[in-house]
Amino acid sequence: MKVLALVLCVLAGAVPASATTLSRFDHIVIIVQENRTPDNLFYALCRGRPCSIHPTGNQYDIQTANWLDKDATGGVITPAPLPLDIPYGPSHTHADFLAMCDFADGACKMDGAGDVECRKCTPNTTFTYVDDSKGTIDPYLFLAANYGWANYMFQTNQGPSFPAHQFLFGGTSAPSKGDDHKGTFAAENAKNDAKMNGCIAPSGTTVALINAHGLEKKATYPCYEHQTLGDLLDAAKISWRYYTPGAGDLWSAPDAIQHICVPSNGVCTGAIWREHLALNPPDVVADVQKCQLPEVSWVIPSALYSDHAGSNDGSGPNWVAGVINAIGNSPCTNADGSSYWNSTAVLVTWDDWGGFYDHEPPTFLPYPEGGYQYGFRVPLLFVSAYTPQGYINNEPQDFGSIVRLVEFNFGIPMGELTFADARSTRNLVKFYDLAAPPRPFQSVPAGSIEGILSGRVPLEPPDDD
Repeated sequence: MKVLALVLCVLAGAVPASATTLSRFDHIVIIVQENRTPDNLFYALCRGRPCSIHPTGNQYDIQTANWLDKDATGGVITPAPLPLDIPYGPSHTHADFLAMCDFADGACKMDGAGDVECRKCTPNTTFTYVDDSKGTIDPYLFLAANYGWANYMFQTNQGPSFPAHQFLFGGTSAPSKGDDHKGTFAAENAKNDAKMNGCIAPSGTTVALINAHGLEKKATYPCYEHQTLGDLLDAAKISWRYYTPGAGDLWSAPDAIQHICVPSNGVCTGAIWREHLALNPPDVVADVQKCQLPEVSWVIPSALYSDHAGSNDGSGPNWVAGVINAIGNSPCTNADGSSYWNSTAVLVTWDDWGGFYDHEPPTFLPYPEGGYQYGFRVPLLFVSAYTPQGYINNEPQDFGSIVRLVEFNFGIPMGELTFADARSTRNLVKFYDLAAPPRPFQSVPAGSIEGILSGRVPLEPPDDD
């Protein structure tokens, strides 16, 4: 079924409007998908909708032709369609960032994607877009068309998943607060591709550090000590959970924080870790069904329903839709009588660019953080009852914007961590208006996620990158 038709579907599962105006969201759910850019994953938005390159108005910033490649005849390539569940994917280390960026005269030329390493790839895999002919990504397109879309959302870091998830949870990938302030960050995944990472990684596991000059000259054991957003929420008595497919994988960000993990004999034993970690992503749906949705949630998919090239089976869009439908159709209410739908913001983003082409060059922060910030664009969807249909935001955002929004929403001083939350000047507040009447929920047309919820889908991290 095509998305243009889906947008015209009749309202389903409508929830009555709350009688009172919210002063804040009662719940913020952060769903983190894997390894895609707007040009790669949302190419199909341009079928029947206005798209442009570097728009300033109400257009999607998606490029559908003439992708730059300094090695191509004529310097441009026509992108080719591939399914979401391809069995291989481009590399996306910091070195691959530099190759795609092709830095010159203080900016990225964005013509080096052909130099990105791609193991087991067909030619020009980086120059592809996700084929929408079978409706696989219709749930994502529906969400973009019906809620909020960020044209200029950039990952904060210039590398792969481990540092990206550190920024999403703690506002930094630095080993310590002092390292953050001098521009030293964890830049890569574990050098030995350890199955266990963070503070429970095997002895000898190291992660490369990058300095303020953008050089990787040192590597350390990936167990860090600094405050995180989780600590700020605990201090403010705000409930939170981190739903992840397992302890010790690259995506389980709290495992790399010493005082949260408290490692012992290869496992995390800390009271904070035991209280807040849910080692089964579908538990977020179970918690919604039990009317126990935390005030803040990070939701990390397992391999098959991630969008990670080489790992997924194409069910990622259905999974995201399933979580949102569970919230939107929930009969649960909060203490003030508001429904879950009328009191929840769901943010869907992707942890890194995955090595796929994107035409928008990142900007760089001033010294010292600019040695590793910012990276390439990733998609961001903002879903709430107070987000105008088809809203497009043209302000620059990054992972720090998400941390900052959570702080703002729950009355925590913005920038309290003094990490990316302080360096970000945005907090996503233009994606919603809590003084407006809440929009009735319209179920996201999608297939069943019963197999995921029943446990028939194995719990596996998306990959080793």
